[in-house]
Amino acid sequence: MAEPALRPRRLQADLDDRWSEGCTNAWKLWEEIVPLGYKGSYQRVRAYLHDRRTSPRPANARPPSPRTVAGGILRRPETLTETEQLQLKAVRTHCSELDALTRHVRSFATMLTERQGERLPDWLDAVRQDDLPSLHTRAAGIDRDRDAVIAGLSLPWSSGVVEGHVNRIKMLKRQMFGRAGFALLRKRVLMS
Repeated sequence: MAEPALRPRRLQADLDDRWSEGCTNAWKLWEEIVPLGYKGSYQRVRAYLHDRRTSPRPANARPPSPRTVAGGILRRPETLTETEQLQLKAVRTHCSELDALTRHVRSFATMLTERQGERLPDWLDAVRQDDLPSLHTRAAGIDRDRDAVIAGLSLPWSSGVVEGHVNRIKMLKRQMFGRAGFALLRKRVLMS
């Protein structure tokens, strides 16, 4: 279907300018161009904008937000929509640091979910080879407890239940701070 023409060309250019500024409400745009001499109907403006909405985005479209990019990097690739995959691919193409970061994050996620702790030393070496200071800091922290991290990535056991109880006890202690002695705190911990 051919794009509906809005004559004169100056009005069409004004509409395009307002669209690129972020105003996408057809009624509001129609109200703005009528005083400029537009004699056409609201439906024609609406049809013109509908075509703009459904056509592929132009090359000068705004880049995705940092939150969108981070979400694309952290989520499983198979759960991303086609549009999100294309956006992430474009960002990775234009920024070699984000491309390297994405590869390292996804590699670590695979190690984590598939319990492949034995791959950690190779992952740390690969991280150190790229110029990503924030990941170098993370790698240095992992190196300090390398054996524990490898065990956590490899073994099926978890200390999550213990951590949950410790968290609950700390919450009760904070609630009681300055109000009672050890005996009441002990009773509350045992009763909860």
